[in-house]
Amino acid sequence: MALKPLFGKNLPYGQFDGLDSQVTSSLGGEVCTFTYVALATDTHAADVEDGYMAAANTRAAVTSTLTTGARPLFLCDEGTSGYGTIFGSLVGATVGQIVTGGAVLGPHTAAGSGKVTLWDAHGMYGITLDAVDTTVNSGLVPTNPALVGGDAIYATAAGLLTPDAGSAFEAVVLGRFIEFAPNGNLVTSSLGQIQGLNSPTGSSAPGAQFDMAVIHWAPELS
Repeated sequence: MALKPLFGKNLPYGQFDGLDSQVTSSLGGEVCTFTYVALATDTHAADVEDGYMAAANTRAAVTSTLTTGARPLFLCDEGTSGYGTIFGSLVGATVGQIVTGGAVLGPHTAAGSGKVTLWDAHGMYGITLDAVDTTVNSGLVPTNPALVGGDAIYATAAGLLTPDAGSAFEAVVLGRFIEFAPNGNLVTSSLGQIQGLNSPTGSSAPGAQFDMAVIHWAPELS
């Protein structure tokens, strides 16, 4: 759904053309690198045409497909939800009584230019839980019983953050896991605020609605 820069010297690295086959399917928060495509085979905005590599007249494009030795590595900041007021849930129907969740009320953020914003600065970032490795017992999810604070974070070959070194495209540490957190929206009441202990609607303790994994991003350069 989205990448959320939280604290630190979080300035974007820049905007680069996204690979046609991936650019509009990104959720935001994936790990990306550069691939090189022929100038005539991948569509792009006009200002990208000045990019050039001597080998077969190629230029850089952003991809979330990671292979051994892929460098540099970035966090991707594009998606369809969580990037502005026109994205999210639709409130309406009969006098506003129905909330339709998950409706995409606008285009993908890369639709206007085909570009992807990349982040490389060390700092604290939140990545929504739909854009990480969601394997129940080994992924970056609250249901992973082996996950503890300070665990190393890697990336799968598909660019998904994971604490499981066995699922990583390469044994390169990209950061450290801090915690799971809600979306931080003070307008939305959490279950912990409205659900009492031993509530019939919950378990023995108030539940938490986790929205994102909070990590310290500090990728190794070697």
